[in-house]
Amino acid sequence: MSDDSMNALDVRGLDGSNPLGFLAALGTLRLIDEPQHPARLSWHRAHGAWTARLWTEHPSPPESDLAERLAANLRSSARHPALERWDDLSVHPDEFRRFVEDALEAADRDREWADFAAAFGSETTVEATGGEPTIQDTAFRTMRGAGHQHFLKTMRHVLSEVTADHVRRTLFEPWGYDDPLEKSSLRWDPNDDVRYALRWRNPSGDPERKKRGSMLGANALAIHALPLHPTAPTGRRLATTGFSRFGRDTAWTWPIWEPPVPLSVIRSLLAIPDLQRRSLEPELRTSLGSRGVAEIYRSRRITVGKVRNFTPAEPA
Repeated sequence: MSDDSMNALDVRGLDGSNPLGFLAALGTLRLIDEPQHPARLSWHRAHGAWTARLWTEHPSPPESDLAERLAANLRSSARHPALERWDDLSVHPDEFRRFVEDALEAADRDREWADFAAAFGSETTVEATGGEPTIQDTAFRTMRGAGHQHFLKTMRHVLSEVTADHVRRTLFEPWGYDDPLEKSSLRWDPNDDVRYALRWRNPSGDPERKKRGSMLGANALAIHALPLHPTAPTGRRLATTGFSRFGRDTAWTWPIWEPPVPLSVIRSLLAIPDLQRRSLEPELRTSLGSRGVAEIYRSRRITVGKVRNFTPAEPA
């Protein structure tokens, strides 16, 4: 289908250089995509940032209507079987295998479950650090119960609490970080790094965390980007799409593209092996540019205490 026959909607709030903003754009696209009428996503320069633009065959709805539709879909997904079974991904391989088998059985009527299962981890790669063995899980996992921070439980809470206003402010306004940070963030935004050394007061006892510091709508939308980043065993280790190890560092690298492309093409772009090179030579950038890639961002995943965060992204 020609781009001329599609309608564009500028999603001004989503900055592709922010890890959370990029994921939120992918999640938004997945939620509005229709099998018979695929939506598309592109990025364009606006005020010095790479801003998302959605493309659909239908006329662009009013911003409030789109926010209402997305919020309703997000809230209903809080009860999805893919997210309901556990609070964290510290799961015995046999238990995860049963989860995958249930997802496979349901795939004819609900592919979403299987897609999330593939994104979460694999029962064939196991952690054996003492106690019961558990699966190796996605590189996007940032918490595992320490400090009462639970990865899947937080997802359910975020999805169940999101409103149309949360979504509207995420998509169409500069981010004000006016939503509660405590227990309402997946820690995919570099601003979620609240180490005491970086703050005026101790964040563990800071009452402001219960009031503001996060973008709840962005976190909710970003959850639905996980199925675009499946995991796969590579020898004895589990790899997550977009992630590489450089020495002791774990880094996530993602592309920014200018042509409007559907989800099927985005899956391929996210998985381009060349993006994972430590150094991207000019010839490689030219090759990627011929595929529509205009910029490449890289963020390091860091461990702070017993939780993980992502650093501000830099051009790779």
